[in-house]
Amino acid sequence: MSAIHFNLIKTCSTSGARLGSLTTPHGRIDTPIFMPVGTQATVKAMTPEELVQAGAQIILANTYHLYMRPGHELVARLGGLHRFMHWQGPILTDSGGFQVFSLGELRKITEEGVKFQSHLDGSYHFISPETSIAIQEALGSDIMMCFDECPPYPADYAYVAKSMEMTTRWALRCKNAKKGKDQALFGIVQGDGARTARAERMALQEIGFDGYALGGVSVGEEKKLMHEVMNFSAPFFPMDKPRYVMGIGAPEDLIEGINAGFDMFDCVMPTRNARNGMVFTSFGRLNIKGARYAEDSLPIDPECDCYVCRNYSRAYLRHLFRSGEILASRLNTWHNLHYYLSLMESARKAIAEDRFAGFRKNFTKKDLVLTVLCNIFICLKKGNRKLTQNYKWRFDNVWFGFCDGNTCRWTGCRWWAVCPDEPCAADFHVCHFLFSPHPPTAEKSKGTPYSA
Repeated sequence: MSAIHFNLIKTCSTSGARLGSLTTPHGRIDTPIFMPVGTQATVKAMTPEELVQAGAQIILANTYHLYMRPGHELVARLGGLHRFMHWQGPILTDSGGFQVFSLGELRKITEEGVKFQSHLDGSYHFISPETSIAIQEALGSDIMMCFDECPPYPADYAYVAKSMEMTTRWALRCKNAKKGKDQALFGIVQGDGARTARAERMALQEIGFDGYALGGVSVGEEKKLMHEVMNFSAPFFPMDKPRYVMGIGAPEDLIEGINAGFDMFDCVMPTRNARNGMVFTSFGRLNIKGARYAEDSLPIDPECDCYVCRNYSRAYLRHLFRSGEILASRLNTWHNLHYYLSLMESARKAIAEDRFAGFRKNFTKKDLVLTVLCNIFICLKKGNRKLTQNYKWRFDNVWFGFCDGNTCRWTGCRWWAVCPDEPCAADFHVCHFLFSPHPPTAEKSKGTPYSA
């Protein structure tokens, strides 16, 4: 009997998007869900209580790093990972495979497992499928992952095929090594060979796992290929088991993963970007380090209801970051995780109401506008002076224009002002865009001129 139970509540009628729930020994998870990454038994800059307030339902911990420090035996002696880190909700542990294989020349792969040198002190270690399961059982996670080889990208077909065959053999060894009944085990298919991996996928299903994961994506391939791999792979995974895409984190990629039919996601992007001053908003990415926020009294995102946006201004957050204050990382991280988890909540609601296709289209439209703006900014910064007047573009109810000036103004809930980080060659500092079936008026834009 499985340690978890997956309930598929609804599938969107116009896409592969799925609404479900996953019951684990430490609580219920609503899917689709994003899992904050707590590499070393902590989601950087956040307490467990703050994670709950941000909306986290499950977190991920890293087997390799916890094996290296403080050691899985110590964690086990202190009552397991949940007690050790004071997190009462579900935990998923990865197998350590990706981290081991990322060591490059410091590791050697054989059929038995992987011999490698520690990134901490150079000492030699060996992890096999059986060792990986033993470490994860000692940690006491709710969901364990099979030990797998992560082929590099790009790699030739022969290498990928050989790698996937060994990963399948390792998966069987992982299942045979599993002792307890209170932890679930997921099998993994590597995405680089997704189009030729039908046999391996079927072999994993014959072995039988509590859930299935797609790995090997977001490793340097183009986004188009990533999305193709997700769309191709999802239908081959069992309908009645949770489906997990490992390591993808850009909001637009999460939406595409949900659309393809996946349920679980993880990435360090929201937390790592937060520590570097990059925050996610309903109107795109915002670099809080920018000088234009020095006197900006607005919250990060006026449409966001997180603790940070309810209490702090962009000016204050910029001050914290430039001063090197720890609080900058904490508040930026809190906001980013809230954004990601709220995005998942909105996606679940859209699936429940059978309007996910429209939700995705609107989200993609916003991302397209922001991409166009970034490309134009790059053009301007390179000195292209063809854009020396005010311009207007229109497609699918999206209006945006450029105007001379050096200030940005917040002008309404549906109206955004976006600037490049530095003044560009053509002195175009302001870009506005609006989602509306009608062109913006001078009144709506508070006097900002637009060409006819």
